[in-house]
Amino acid sequence: MQKDVILQISNKIKEKRKEKNITIQELANDVGVTKGFISQIENNRTVPSLTVLLSIIRSLHIDLNTFFDELQGENGETDKVLIRKKEQYQDFQKENARGFHYQRILSTHIQDKHIDMVLLRLQKNSRRAMVRTDAFEYKYVIEGDVEYSIGENKYLLGPGDSIYFDAREPHNPKNIGEGDALMLVIYFFIES
Repeated sequence: MQKDVILQISNKIKEKRKEKNITIQELANDVGVTKGFISQIENNRTVPSLTVLLSIIRSLHIDLNTFFDELQGENGETDKVLIRKKEQYQDFQKENARGFHYQRILSTHIQDKHIDMVLLRLQKNSRRAMVRTDAFEYKYVIEGDVEYSIGENKYLLGPGDSIYFDAREPHNPKNIGEGDALMLVIYFFIES
């Protein structure tokens, strides 16, 4: 069963945009938002408002019914137990980053809040620019040593340490250990 409707929407937007050879900038101009905002939607860093989502779908010249009919819905049932086997984790990429490997464990809604659970493996010498996400983030270090920059502050984290912060602030993890670092990341998205 698929509960990752928001993930499906962001993947579908990216897929359809690429199929139609539309650049992120062209789509952003047509919708009336920034290029960065479209990129955040496609990379599941933010959840668009219904108005923005409908504008994106129209700008991609996709029939609304077709767009939503192709999504695998929840069938109306509320599960009390949800199991995800590691084979079901989805590899994905975010922004221009070297040595950042993401695996989505689960993307779902809990009490009308979108929550995304991810494993992030940081290779030694991984790097990227500071980013912002329309979410609060919780990160738990499973293995390795990480220096986490949030705004102007730096925090050193080792195995078993965790950090929770407002990810609308510029932030970035840096692997400072000898091997890979592995973190569990939970995004609590802020509806736009």
